[in-house]
Amino acid sequence: MLTFNQKLVRDIDFHIRKIKDNIYTPLAELTVYGFITPEPVPFSQRQQGKSFEFRIGEKWGDLWDCAWVNVRGTLPSATYEKNITLCFDCGGEALIVDGSGVPLRGLTNVDSTFERSLGMPGKTVWRLPAEYYRSGEVNIWIELACNDLFGASTGGVMRQAHLAHCRDDLRDLYYDAWVLFDLLSCLDAKSPRYKAVLACLNDALNGLGDFSEANVAKCRQALAKELNKQGGDPSLTVTGVGHAHIDLAWLWPIRETKRKGARTFATALDLMSHYADYIFGASQPQLFQWIKDDHPELYQRVKQHVQQGRFEIQGDMWVEADTNVPSGESLVRQFLYGRQFFREEFSQTTRMLWLPDVFGYNANLPQIMRKSGVDYFMTQKLSWNEHNKFPHHTFTWQGIDGSSVLTHMLPEETYNGPAAPRSIRRIEEEYREAGVCDSALMLFGIGDGGGGPGPEHLERLQRIRNLSGISPVKQGKAVDFFRHIEKTQPRYPRYKGELYLEKHQGTLTSQANNKRFNRKMENALRELEFVASRQWLCCQSVYPTDALRALWQETLLYQFHDILPGSSIKRVYDESCARYQAMLTQAQTLTQRYLDEFTTTLAIPPGKTVVQNTVGFTREAWLAQPDGYHHVTLPAFGYAVLGDAQVIPPILATPDHLENALISVDFNDQGHIVAFFDKQAQRPVLQPGSIGNRLAVYDDICADCWDINITYRDRQPQAFTLVSSAAYQDGPHAVVEQHYRYGQSQLCQKISLLPGSKRLTFETHIAWHEDLKMLRTSFVTATPSDDVSCDIQFGKIRRRALTNNVYDAAQFEICAHKWIDYSQRDYGVALLNDGKYGHYAKDGVLDLNLLRSQNHPGVGADRGEHTFSYALFPHTGDEIEGLVNREAMLFNNPVRVSVSEGRTAEKTVALPDSFIYCDSPHICIETVKKTEQGDRLAVRLYEFDGVHAATTITLNAHMGHCCLSNLMEEDEEPLTVSDGCVSLTFTPFEIKTLLIDVA
Repeated sequence: MLTFNQKLVRDIDFHIRKIKDNIYTPLAELTVYGFITPEPVPFSQRQQGKSFEFRIGEKWGDLWDCAWVNVRGTLPSATYEKNITLCFDCGGEALIVDGSGVPLRGLTNVDSTFERSLGMPGKTVWRLPAEYYRSGEVNIWIELACNDLFGASTGGVMRQAHLAHCRDDLRDLYYDAWVLFDLLSCLDAKSPRYKAVLACLNDALNGLGDFSEANVAKCRQALAKELNKQGGDPSLTVTGVGHAHIDLAWLWPIRETKRKGARTFATALDLMSHYADYIFGASQPQLFQWIKDDHPELYQRVKQHVQQGRFEIQGDMWVEADTNVPSGESLVRQFLYGRQFFREEFSQTTRMLWLPDVFGYNANLPQIMRKSGVDYFMTQKLSWNEHNKFPHHTFTWQGIDGSSVLTHMLPEETYNGPAAPRSIRRIEEEYREAGVCDSALMLFGIGDGGGGPGPEHLERLQRIRNLSGISPVKQGKAVDFFRHIEKTQPRYPRYKGELYLEKHQGTLTSQANNKRFNRKMENALRELEFVASRQWLCCQSVYPTDALRALWQETLLYQFHDILPGSSIKRVYDESCARYQAMLTQAQTLTQRYLDEFTTTLAIPPGKTVVQNTVGFTREAWLAQPDGYHHVTLPAFGYAVLGDAQVIPPILATPDHLENALISVDFNDQGHIVAFFDKQAQRPVLQPGSIGNRLAVYDDICADCWDINITYRDRQPQAFTLVSSAAYQDGPHAVVEQHYRYGQSQLCQKISLLPGSKRLTFETHIAWHEDLKMLRTSFVTATPSDDVSCDIQFGKIRRRALTNNVYDAAQFEICAHKWIDYSQRDYGVALLNDGKYGHYAKDGVLDLNLLRSQNHPGVGADRGEHTFSYALFPHTGDEIEGLVNREAMLFNNPVRVSVSEGRTAEKTVALPDSFIYCDSPHICIETVKKTEQGDRLAVRLYEFDGVHAATTITLNAHMGHCCLSNLMEEDEEPLTVSDGCVSLTFTPFEIKTLLIDVA
């Protein structure tokens, strides 16, 4: 039984909906004729493809189809003083252009999976410009997309194409009443304000009668009594920024994102012409680059609005990238290329990292941000935690090196805010730091699929600027908001370490081929930059600046937070994997060219083999040659010319046993490891009685490409069954080759040892054809610890390996890059990998997530062929003394070989064995490259063991002026150079960048 007040609310809702239904009066139908193509074509080619007459109620296309249509009609003879609108709904998305093809306004159908509580996503109305009234004719070209905001096809049915008269007074009345009605949901039903607003709405709307101009004006005047009531001195002020979070790929391919960007930016500029205080913001230079390439006139208008302060550029990363999986250098390049673009195009950069929708944030991101010139960080994703509520909204986030950034997590906990009174009330109720911070940020508009704010958002904001009952709202720039709250930063709480998201842990594994390609591209680009720099400095070769920039920027694109994590549709991965392969081939071809040039420079006899080490650690390697096997020791970033073949030390391989002078490994009849003994340390590596490398297959139910069900380990897994096993010696390698089968899948694994090494390597090839399954391998170490060390970007973190509380239990899947390690002070065991990221590490278990097979959003995700390797590496001492980081770096970067053809370079140079090296075991030289500007060498180093370290860097080329810079290769601090060397000191996990003038 409804109460009396509830009945009044019901009646008011009815009246408001009736008003809305009468705002637009249809005047005349329009003809729609055009051309359908499977992929987008430019405006100049719009009259190609299948010709088609579009009729209301009829299907015109399938998912991802495109079309250009000409919409024509005649304006009615009666004049309506520029109040005629185009009402157009093609059952998808659309872009209105002018006679030259310049975007004017984006449209989208109303049907969408967009969260209805945040507003209606549709934009189907466009007010005709003045020129149509002068001509009396409508002649418009519109580009169509047979997909909605969230990709899914709506059937491609034309639903609207007519002219309508807009009653502006009735439209204004609708928003007046709607705002007051929404305000009721924010007020205490017993408060005087609630009672007054309810009575005002009831009296005004019941007295409306018909919709004559006089009655509408009288009704608006009655509502103004409550609508014009203002608040007093505020305790909290909300800054609203128009926003359209645009996923560069997700439920749609990248090609559609380019069109979404044009529709969104055109809509924003169109609305700015109608709303003087509207400020819109967008991030991602990649998106701006696409607009510049495809719609240069629209891009120039965007630039004008940026200069006017109406269009805010937000966030300096090239894309809104995932921050768990990309390497540290990749994140540096996100900022480097992003900030460079904004500076060159707009003569400004932002001080913000803008990542509202990324699946957790690594613990070294604050240092990378600060050394890239970024001081502020905005997100809201931590509000998605499934088990523990994140404790702060405004706080100082501190990274592993001590660097800190001012962080604001949107109190409304969405970037798709409806800009309604209920938005403000939610901010007031949820904002945890409201007692120490007087401002909050609100992003309003339709996002994910783009589109941004519509007129409804801006009409509401005009009415709630200072509405009694809620905190005041002002439109402004996000950077100004941060500058304001920065003034009271000492009062905010501090949070140290990673910002772990208790959700979406499946993104550390899903779409495994993309993740492995990303790792290989990161390694290949690092390697190419080194060999090209060496040739540029030593032999005056041309540095491939343009090729490297293009390769980097495309690699950075695929690190977008719905591509690399594995949460996009199948087409995205089909296309990106093809591009990855092409890019990798290009990078490797360029690298080999520089390696061969280097060999020529050495002027050695024909047929001699030159082995090159492209990492900053000394290493040993075995290589097969026609005369036998050669063992070679290589200096950091150096080379060696092979001499005579050598005798291979004794090693042993049988189907149930592998052994060298340092370790022995026993297998059972299923191929599992039942004993792993360190002969040198005289202790077991794995827990006695445990089973190692059991290829376990878990039911991956109640999950998707984002998420793993926290209960998956409660169910007993199945396992691959050993079909055959063989043992042999492949040169210096002792190998046990095992063939397995499970369901429709086959797996081949070559488990191998080398002489003098404790690393047990598992080279794996699998044809994976399972559904809703997850493949994992695990090892129970004999050196359990309460914590596990994990390799992350430019450093490491320690995570709890216990489940003492709900916080420990919620971190059931964690991210590690090249290695993860259990250590006691005297001994430890590391698990290395060449392209995996998801791990389980509790109670001494090292567990690696190898593959998943989900169906949403990527249908048939990960079905197919996969090749990957991992390795178990026991070591004396902890991970520092055991040189785990060095071993993992070598595992991921094999030596490179070139053979002399006997040619001699025009100019030979006496080249030392090592190009550059440092003398500290705690320092990694990560990057050697030519600077972005000028002709200097940039060298990036970091301390990876978490200790204070001193080192001397030696460059075997003339070292002139040398300075320290930030990650953006600016802000120079001179250093003293002595005999071609420079001395440096590092604090724990510190990143340094050297800029070196060389002759």
